Amino acid sequence: MSRIVLTTIGSFGDLHPKIAIAIELRKCGHDVVFATHKEYQDKIEALGFEFRRMCPDNTALNDPQEMARMMDLKTGTEYVIKNWVCANLRETYTDLMDSAEDADFIITGEGVVAARLVAEKLEIPWAFAVLQPASFLSVYDPSVLPVLPFLAKLRGLGSLANRGIIQLSKVLSKSWAVPIHQLRSEIGLPPLTGNPFIDDKYSPYLVLALFSSVFAKPQSDWAENTVLTGFAFYDGSEGKTEHAPELQQFLDRGDPPIVFTLGSAAVMAPGRFYQESVKAATQLNRRAVLLMGKNAPPNDLPESIFTTSYIPYSQIFPRACAIVHQGGIGTTSQALRAGCPTLVMPYSHDQPDNAARVERLGTSRTIPRNQYTAEQVAKQLRQLLGNPNYAAKASEIGGIIRAENGVGVACDAIEKQLQAASISS
Repeated sequence: MSRIVLTTIGSFGDLHPKIAIAIELRKCGHDVVFATHKEYQDKIEALGFEFRRMCPDNTALNDPQEMARMMDLKTGTEYVIKNWVCANLRETYTDLMDSAEDADFIITGEGVVAARLVAEKLEIPWAFAVLQPASFLSVYDPSVLPVLPFLAKLRGLGSLANRGIIQLSKVLSKSWAVPIHQLRSEIGLPPLTGNPFIDDKYSPYLVLALFSSVFAKPQSDWAENTVLTGFAFYDGSEGKTEHAPELQQFLDRGDPPIVFTLGSAAVMAPGRFYQESVKAATQLNRRAVLLMGKNAPPNDLPESIFTTSYIPYSQIFPRACAIVHQGGIGTTSQALRAGCPTLVMPYSHDQPDNAARVERLGTSRTIPRNQYTAEQVAKQLRQLLGNPNYAAKASEIGGIIRAENGVGVACDAIEKQLQAASISS
């Protein structure tokens, strides 16, 4: 049995795939320890895993203004890296060193840049988990960058233009990495050859691409040792099929509703999303379910609108006629698995690229945040629901994704690394 440290920062969209992998690794006899935000301690320990607190704390989960800064389209990614990741780098490193002293393997992902330093310092193998294609910044499958969204229109210009875009990204983010270079030098690690946020962040042992091949095809310029697994699903609803009585009654007494949700992060900074969504559903004479987190429901809602703080997506999405969401990878993957057409209103980070990918798949339409008004939402939903091709394509894609075993493939790849490490030692 191996002791594996699994570390992550961010929202449930970042945490849940790691939980899915951890559960399967435990079934295989491994001891899994989670190092993550203190806000997730109860959730982790309720599942029977050892929890270790790791800085930074995820205070944005209870701070709408902070979440709004982190989710800003143009500056959100820079803000998160500078004021959250790198500002807490030394504390994160110390916390992870304490958690991983007796570990055999580390699994980490985007944003936990200290994990690589810990793995190198302790000389233990590690895996880098990629949740969305945007993390690869491929020349041959270019991503939509939130800081330069207009460049999405240049997608068809070829590899030369795409290389220029990636080079520009390196220039823009070069200063962000200064604290990482400084800490590596202080702890006696060799200097990096590239940018730790762009092209020098991947593990030489294993890179897990935790998404479906229908969402993005493998590319020749992806990191070496990449294993494309399929999505890794977890939302706490495994083995549960019953809704709350009120929701069940609502679903049973009418047509499938439109589901409106902003995931677990953007929901803290909703703007007028829910108010405009209610108006749009009313204009369309459609029933709707609003997943609102801690937000208060709009006043004077008609009986055709049901509101709740949260329902596991795997339980509600298959009952929807359409899903309107923010484009986070967790929400996007659950909507794809449900086989339901979507309207995506992306905020920042990977969300604009996720939105573009499902639009190219033919399962979705996209609406910018600054155009999210009842009239525009209703217009987009009329086109989405009025064209049967969207539902047909969504159903086809859903069938493919449900047949995949992302968790199993990922755990097999991890166990191969553990076996190789055991032989070499």
